[in-house]
Amino acid sequence: MAMTTLPLSTPRPRRISILGSTGSVGSNTVDLLRRDPGAFEVEALTARSNVELLAQQARELHPRMAVIADESLYGALKEALTGTNVAVAAGAAALEEAAALDSDLVMAAIVGAAGLKPTLAAVARGATVALANKECLVCAGDVMMREVARSGAVLLPVDSEHSAIFQVFDFDNVEAIERIILTASGGPFLDLDLALMKDVTPEQAVAHPNWDMGAKISVDSATMMNKGLEVIEASYLFPVPEDRIEVLIHPQSVVHSLVGYADGSVLAQLGTPDMRTPIAYALAWPRRQGSPAARLDLARVGQLTFLPLDSRRFPALGLARQALKSGGAAPTVLNAANEVAVQGFLNREIGFLDIIRVVSEALDRTPRASVATVEDVIAVDRAARALAGEQVVKFRGRR
Repeated sequence: MAMTTLPLSTPRPRRISILGSTGSVGSNTVDLLRRDPGAFEVEALTARSNVELLAQQARELHPRMAVIADESLYGALKEALTGTNVAVAAGAAALEEAAALDSDLVMAAIVGAAGLKPTLAAVARGATVALANKECLVCAGDVMMREVARSGAVLLPVDSEHSAIFQVFDFDNVEAIERIILTASGGPFLDLDLALMKDVTPEQAVAHPNWDMGAKISVDSATMMNKGLEVIEASYLFPVPEDRIEVLIHPQSVVHSLVGYADGSVLAQLGTPDMRTPIAYALAWPRRQGSPAARLDLARVGQLTFLPLDSRRFPALGLARQALKSGGAAPTVLNAANEVAVQGFLNREIGFLDIIRVVSEALDRTPRASVATVEDVIAVDRAARALAGEQVVKFRGRR
């Protein structure tokens, strides 16, 4: 991935837009802005449906624009921001408009495929994009990276694993890099008897042992689909082939990822499990700024353990690798079907183990196709969601 180096004298304040400001990553970004007043001017804040929190953030941060994706909530947001100078808008087109505003940095934190078009709008104008939405590269990696190359945009990974790799990856000596290693906590079911996994509840699945994340991402961690999506994302962010992207279970979530070099050196980024660390890195890049994350005390941690990933327990990673190798529409189908299946599980329509079954059947039943444009991606995504929805109904009938 070609990088553009910014001058170290980055002007202050920097202008920022936060797409998905009420979600986990967005809220943590707002927290960091709140702790460093005067460092940023906010151009836009967006949310899917949380009018109350979006309005609260807008009243505090005074953005030029606040957007609610759900058009039916426009009136509520407008009323909540009466008496302010914040422009209010709603709908998908307004999300793209917010992304296209002339900010220095866009935090792309809309969860799922819904973040694709707004993130592409930011990339198209050559922005520096802090990418917290892994689905953008999973669904539309080729489309996204072509647009990055055309526009000169800079992608800064915000996922803790990819941020860790980014911080220790020598882009000037790629030929010396042998492998990258993504670490995974193993989620809440690392040691659960396999026979009991079919009966786990949404409450158990979202109770991540180390990280405070949204429900969808937490379930992905429990199935290990998040690591599959991260392998696909890493294949676009870093010039390393799929067979040299490894995954290692690391229950303490202290070593966030590693890069292995030809001389035998392995460089790692370590820290406490707090998303404000990689977010702060992206906000200040190429400098660093303060973060309230707890400081790592290795003596207190005591020991760091690493385990191979059990593919029988976590078949999602194998599905993701196969989708990446197949290319074309397969990663888009994988992501869309997973989103539908996870929601079905959270709605108690299907069981935990049915998530992977739904995704596998969607992949098996989707014809091979290319995705050359964002319209292709959207069409494949829509068809895959419909197919996965049918599978959810089928599996629901078996419960």
